[in-house]
Amino acid sequence: MSHAAELDAYWMPFTANRQFKQAPRLIAKAAGMHFWTPEGREILDGIAGLWCVNAGHARPRIVQAIQAQAAELDFAPPFNMGHPLAFTLADRLAQIAPAGLDRVFFTNSGSESVETALKMALAYHRLRGEGQRTRLIGRECGYHGVNFGGISVGGMVANRKMFGSLLAGVDHIRHTHDPERNAYSRGQPAHGAELAEDLERLIALHDASTIAAVIVEPVAGSTGVLIPPLGYLQRLREICNRHGILLIFDEVISGFGRTGAPFAAQRFGVTPDLMTVAKGLTNGCVPMGAVLASRALHDTFMTGPEHAIEFFHGYTYSGHPLACAAALGTLDTYAEEGLLTRGAALEPVWTEALHSLRGLPHVIDIRTIGLVAGIELAPRPGEPTRRAFDAFMDCWQQGVLVRTTGDTIALSPPLIIEERHIAQLVEAIGTALRRLA
Repeated sequence: MSHAAELDAYWMPFTANRQFKQAPRLIAKAAGMHFWTPEGREILDGIAGLWCVNAGHARPRIVQAIQAQAAELDFAPPFNMGHPLAFTLADRLAQIAPAGLDRVFFTNSGSESVETALKMALAYHRLRGEGQRTRLIGRECGYHGVNFGGISVGGMVANRKMFGSLLAGVDHIRHTHDPERNAYSRGQPAHGAELAEDLERLIALHDASTIAAVIVEPVAGSTGVLIPPLGYLQRLREICNRHGILLIFDEVISGFGRTGAPFAAQRFGVTPDLMTVAKGLTNGCVPMGAVLASRALHDTFMTGPEHAIEFFHGYTYSGHPLACAAALGTLDTYAEEGLLTRGAALEPVWTEALHSLRGLPHVIDIRTIGLVAGIELAPRPGEPTRRAFDAFMDCWQQGVLVRTTGDTIALSPPLIIEERHIAQLVEAIGTALRRLA
């Protein structure tokens, strides 16, 4: 694109549009660990596209599966009809999911998965004769997509403040970020399990009989890679069990090998009642999400006349044939290359490399688990987020793509990353940090 006017029509998501269009950062090709610009400059992908290209770019099995499916069955109506791949994929997902989460509802994104899970939770209680359980509990510093339910239970102020009062009957437990006690943690922080007790505070305020569900990210990605303290998720599970509250894990970012296990629920040994996934489900190739539900929750809906719809919810593109083909090709690639657990093997190398940045200018915390990391920088006085953005731009010029959220540099590379790529990534970030004002 050579003319600025060619950029005008596209209103870009989560982007400083005016800044971008003055100096566009365009990507024209991708393969393996890399992107290429239209001019042919190679860019190391340090963020798996957007937390989603877990198997690396342009993987043959996935590409071929999409191409073949487009020629065979381009679309099948998902309401009152089905196609074989959707059933095959649901079964494959159930096989790698945490034990007990073996019923799968397909969506098109993480945002839609969250909306679906919240509706399932509300409907489940009503079907059980507890229709007064309408309150939803999120967490400060949580990100659950951008639809109204997701931003209501989410806890990122910039995502909420422009859009009115949002959903009624939503409250939030406090976040777990505690740099005074947990700075430079490797893996799960030692301190903070007691923060789960904040749910008891909301139960005392609202009464448990009014609360339908609690939704949290096992690892909060978009707010700077916030890792749960040891024992925190277990305690949250215990409180929910005690009070009949459903626990929802949002694993849109943490799923499909990111933490060194297929899902973070397995890494941490805590099974929710509902789990949302997307991103790595299709390796980012075709939009798709899903909600994994416990059999007990699913079976609660399977009542009434057999010809009647049990759950009045769904999408035109639920279980789309191309998305299913991409997902099956992705799961095959994960299985053949051991990618869903590769992060555990590489975690020591990743951890040492990232924590070597400790002591560089402006670094105030580094957080790592699996193949994900957050490098928190001291904000520039009067210019929050600018210091991290400048580091992002410096890395881009060096041929490395990172992501920033607030004043944190967030990393989540493809799971095929090699030690030489880790070294290149860390070197670029270190160079950028030394040059920052």
